[in-house]
Amino acid sequence: MKILIVTQYFWPEFFIVNDMVKTLVRQGHTVKVLTGKPNYPDGDVFDGYEESGLEHEDYNNASIFRVPLRPRKSGGAKNLFLNYLSFIYNGLRYFPSEIKGEAYDSIIVFAPSPITSALPALYLKYKTKAHLAIWVQDLWPESLKATGFIKNKYLLRIIGLLVRAIYAGSDTLMVQSRLFFAPVSNYASSDKIIYFPNAYPDDFSVSMQMEETNEILSSKGLIDTLENNFCVTFAGNLGTAQSLNTLISAAQKLIGIKNLRIVLVGSGSKVNWLSEQIKDRNLHNVILAGQFPSSVMPEIFSRSQALLVSLNKDDIFSFTIPGKVQAYLASGRPIIGCLDGEGARIIDEAGAGLTCPAEDVDGLVAVIKEVISMSISDRAALGVAGRKYFLKNFEMNQLCIHLIDILNMRIKIAKVKA
Repeated sequence: MKILIVTQYFWPEFFIVNDMVKTLVRQGHTVKVLTGKPNYPDGDVFDGYEESGLEHEDYNNASIFRVPLRPRKSGGAKNLFLNYLSFIYNGLRYFPSEIKGEAYDSIIVFAPSPITSALPALYLKYKTKAHLAIWVQDLWPESLKATGFIKNKYLLRIIGLLVRAIYAGSDTLMVQSRLFFAPVSNYASSDKIIYFPNAYPDDFSVSMQMEETNEILSSKGLIDTLENNFCVTFAGNLGTAQSLNTLISAAQKLIGIKNLRIVLVGSGSKVNWLSEQIKDRNLHNVILAGQFPSSVMPEIFSRSQALLVSLNKDDIFSFTIPGKVQAYLASGRPIIGCLDGEGARIIDEAGAGLTCPAEDVDGLVAVIKEVISMSISDRAALGVAGRKYFLKNFEMNQLCIHLIDILNMRIKIAKVKA
C-alpha cells in the first residue's frame, strides 16, 4: 500500500508514529511523511535543522519532507498558537506541490494535540482522492478545557465546530482508547469510528549495544542510581497533565525510605518547576534525569524496579491510555499507576502492577510501599503478566498488519457507498 502520513511531530522527536513508519516500510509498504521541523518538547529547533527552509530526509527507507515551523519556545498560549498555525499555513503552502503527480491509497494523520494538524491533510485528500484516516490521540476541545489552556466557553464552542468539520472531512476516525467512542461521536458519525490502540515495538526482545548504552547512562550519572537503588521510573512528557505535584508530594512522604529513588526521565513544560521543588523541599529521593534517546529507554526500564504513570484527575484524562503504558507493559517490569479510567483498567486487567486513583498522594505512597515490600519473584510475576498482555494487544508488528486491514476494509466500504 502507498501511504502518506501527515504529522506535526516526527523523529527525532519521540512519538509512536516513528516506529509505525519503520514497521510499515519493513512490511513492504511505501510511506512518505509530511511534517515540520522538530522542536518538541523543549521548544527549540533540534540541532542539525533550520527553522526556515524546506528539507528532504530519508528515515529507514521512508521519504520525509519537512516544512518551516515556528518553534514552541517556552510554551504558553501565544507560542503554541503560532506553532500550530505555522504548521497549518506551511502545510497548505508546500505539501500539495511536494506530492504533485503522486498517487496514494491512504492518508493517515497522526493527531495528538493539535487536531488542527489535520487541516492540510483535508486539502490533500481533495487533491489526491485518497482515503483519509485520522488517528485520534487527544480529545479536542475537551482536553483544552481540562488543562486550562482555554477557558472561554465561546472559544471552546468555536473549536468544537472546527473539530466537527475536520471529522466530517475524514473517511475514518481511529481512536486510541475505547472510551473515546462516546466523546468523538459527539462530533462525528459513529459509523466511521474504529478502535485502533497505540502500539509499541518489541524492542525488549532485541539485544542492545550494551557498551554504548552504558556510556550514555554514565554520561548523565544515571547508571549508578539505577544499579544501587530501588528505582521507580517515570518516563515521558513532564507537563501539566501528568499530575507531577502528586509525585512530588508522595516523594516527600517517602523520603525516609533510604534507597528509594523516583527517577523522572524526559522533558516538558514543568521541568523548571520540578527542579525548584526538588531543591526547595530537599528531595534527595527524586532524580530529574533529563532526556535520553529512545534506543536507551529499554535499558533504563529493565534496570528499574518499577515504572510509574500518572495523570490529573479529570474525566477527559480517564478516557486516555497514556502512550507510556504500552512501553511499560512491553518492558516486563511492574507498573505503578496513579490514574483513573482506561489506563488504570488496562494495568489492572493485565495483572501488571498496582494502581490508585489519580491525584491520591496517600494512595500512591501506599502502592509504592507495597511494591517495595514484595519479593523479587512477586514483582517479576507482575512484569511477566504485563508483557504477555502487551504481546497480545499492543505489539507494533501485529497492529500495523491490523492497520492495513482496517484501511483496506474502509476503502472498500467507501467504494461501495460511492
